[in-house]
Amino acid sequence: MRMILAIFAMLAAGNLMAAPPDGIPRDLARQRATQISDLRYHLRFTLTPHTPSISGHEDLQFHSRFSGPLLLDFRDGTAANLIVNGVPVPAKMDHGHLELPVDAVHRGENKVSMDFTAPVATAGKAITRFEDQDDNTEYLYTLFVPMDADMAFPCFDQPDLKGRFHLELTAPENWTAISNAAIKSQSPAGPGQRLTVFSETRPISTYLFALAAGPFRKVRETPGLPGLYVRQSKFKKAEQEAPEVQQITAQGIDYLSSFFAQPFPFPKYDMVMIPGFAYGGMEHAGATFLREESVLFRIAPTRSDHLNRDILLLHELTHQWFGDLTTMRWFDDLWLKEGFAQYMAFHALASLKPSQNIWKRFYQSIKPAAYSIDSTKGTTPIYQNIANLQDAKSAYGAVVYSKAPGVIKQLAFVLGEEDFRDSLRLYLREHAYANAEWSDLVHSFERVSGKSLQEWAAMWIRHRGMPQIDVVWSCDSQNRIDHFSLTQHDVLGEGGVWPVGMQVLFEYTDRAPSHIHTELNTERAELQEVIAKPCPQYVFLNDHDYAYGRFLLDERSRQAVIERLGGVSDVFERTLLWGSLWDAIREADLAPRDFVELALRLLPNETDEALAQNLIGHVTIGLHRYVNQSVRAEIVPRAETLASDLMLHSANQDLRIIWFRGLRAIAESALGRAQLKDLLTGKLTVPGMDPRPLDRWTMVTALIALSDSEADALYAAEQKRDNTGDGQKYAYMAQAAHPESASKQRYFDDYLHNSSRPEDWIEQSLGSFNYWNQSGLALPYLKPALEALPQIKRERKIFFVLAWLNAFIGGQQSAAAQAEVREFLSAAALDKDLQLKILEVSDELDRTVKIRQRYP
Repeated sequence: MRMILAIFAMLAAGNLMAAPPDGIPRDLARQRATQISDLRYHLRFTLTPHTPSISGHEDLQFHSRFSGPLLLDFRDGTAANLIVNGVPVPAKMDHGHLELPVDAVHRGENKVSMDFTAPVATAGKAITRFEDQDDNTEYLYTLFVPMDADMAFPCFDQPDLKGRFHLELTAPENWTAISNAAIKSQSPAGPGQRLTVFSETRPISTYLFALAAGPFRKVRETPGLPGLYVRQSKFKKAEQEAPEVQQITAQGIDYLSSFFAQPFPFPKYDMVMIPGFAYGGMEHAGATFLREESVLFRIAPTRSDHLNRDILLLHELTHQWFGDLTTMRWFDDLWLKEGFAQYMAFHALASLKPSQNIWKRFYQSIKPAAYSIDSTKGTTPIYQNIANLQDAKSAYGAVVYSKAPGVIKQLAFVLGEEDFRDSLRLYLREHAYANAEWSDLVHSFERVSGKSLQEWAAMWIRHRGMPQIDVVWSCDSQNRIDHFSLTQHDVLGEGGVWPVGMQVLFEYTDRAPSHIHTELNTERAELQEVIAKPCPQYVFLNDHDYAYGRFLLDERSRQAVIERLGGVSDVFERTLLWGSLWDAIREADLAPRDFVELALRLLPNETDEALAQNLIGHVTIGLHRYVNQSVRAEIVPRAETLASDLMLHSANQDLRIIWFRGLRAIAESALGRAQLKDLLTGKLTVPGMDPRPLDRWTMVTALIALSDSEADALYAAEQKRDNTGDGQKYAYMAQAAHPESASKQRYFDDYLHNSSRPEDWIEQSLGSFNYWNQSGLALPYLKPALEALPQIKRERKIFFVLAWLNAFIGGQQSAAAQAEVREFLSAAALDKDLQLKILEVSDELDRTVKIRQRYP
């Protein structure tokens, strides 16, 4: 052991003799994780309104296993008065690091102190300022994931160096401060100022440390329920929503504590609603930040919207165990927290609200994005090799948020519920307040179940892509099955055989359906157990969505499904069959017009709101992307009439709302636009529905994009009606849809060169800029948008790159645009992450071109 430590000490000294590295390379992180332990941060921040930076003081304590130089991570700020173990040393900053000299760090206990400043901005920084236009107040909040804590204070900014944080905040006395731990004391700190001291946290990673401050108000403070904070201008609205939000969270705490056999891991739990927050939520230990718009609906909500909010709340809550209590050692194992948080959110809600068919919603919410990315050359394995934390943003996307929970569901099906649950309990117990890797979790599953999962892990965790499972079957003259074989192949054509556990459905007209559990662990298998069974009307290989992969209907089954789909009473089965038909569209195996016509024929009788909303979305995509202009011109008036009729006359309010959204999306003709205008002016109303601000602004946006003659007047009227901060953002969104070259140029320049433009404003407007009928106007910006990717990745938050690409590539449908993307990819010197993201997003453009060519 002494020899190993000596080697690490020499490596550390050698590394620091050279120039400090950019970012945080894996080697540096490993060296520091070996050297450092028992971290404690004592941070004092002074928050001053309307200033471009905050000042702070830090006292850092840690144990070092050997003496020698050491790098702290710190960028974009300034450091002064650096003292290491009582000795002043120069505050030398280089490449985002603060160097502690060779003779300063001792073996054993070390103390470091310094003063520092850190930048504050409305976008692009780790400390963000939000200025509330409704009451002219200001709010500050932090967002550090994956490695931006070092933009706020000097630290060891890697997930496997957990520390205890003791925070003190000096801020205006009318501000409320929230952080990971409970408030220990408050006292005056000068005229108009207050000092808030927080208790020390339990060990957490730097990306999980957080603070928020401003005139927040605590909503409906009730013993036994989690805290909920909101900006003061939204307090009344939050009071209406708080009971449901707090209740489902409290129920989730009870359920997950029992399921994991692990009490809630932190002393308190607060939720803070942040306007314009970059993500749906961020699971800071003991203090989750939520996008305000995800909790306080800006649109008239349906039951599905409420359930989606439940999933968000339970997802972030699950992270308190999976992510905060037990944290991945490095961001290549991001799925350990995101995949399980997503899966367990649905698992918890399925138990808390058993009547809501939650696993059907899991399929609808999770699987399309997963299958979509895994069908592209831009996909990655679930486990991603991240050489430097500055590249950790590349790990975020549908692979970890959608594929990982889909694969986990299949594993739970194969292992059985009890072994799955007990494995998670073992994993959390053995790695509490510590770090783990994917192999640790797999070993827990193996120890509890007694099954070897090495082949499973090799294919599902380390291998990219997915299998397509096909069936060939036939029946004899006695109407009995005489052949039934399953095959699988890699959808990317790169080879590989996945272990797949599935449930096969055999559907009949004259008897109850039958279900067969089976596993396919080879390229081909004969299912002998079904031979001589009655011949079914159709077969579906992924009944109840236990498996992961592409499951297209065989030709015989597809024809039977198309003929019988309106009579399928089980809504989960109906949803899966519709999904398989849509997959056939995307594979260019089924004419898009046939799907659209089938949907329009069956939708009037569809009573499931979530499925109806999915189908309306597919019809809209089919009309806007896949069918030709003459077919669209023929179908749109019928679709508008259907949407209008069901918007006004559906018996269920949720259905009326989703048909209102459908009309808004499909409306194109003069008659359709007239109805949107009547809805805006109040001449036409939807029974039981009062359109909310974003509903109204989205209609205005559509009218602007469609060059309606009254659009500008309606825009001006809406501006006068809604002059709130949100209204200003939505007005910015609407104007981006103007079908004029000068407008597009002005917006594009603003996107790239206005650093004060809030990121959520840009993200909200990207779809309007690239409206479905303006691909020609937007095409000149396709190449500049691609050329801007390095800047976008460097300056924007995690998910913004994909939003940017989905708008600028996703807004195109032509072979000319496809050629431009391919030419750019072949010539540009991009990092691998950006190349993969372009391949991922351009796959839909490739499919659109292919579908249009096959079905002109």
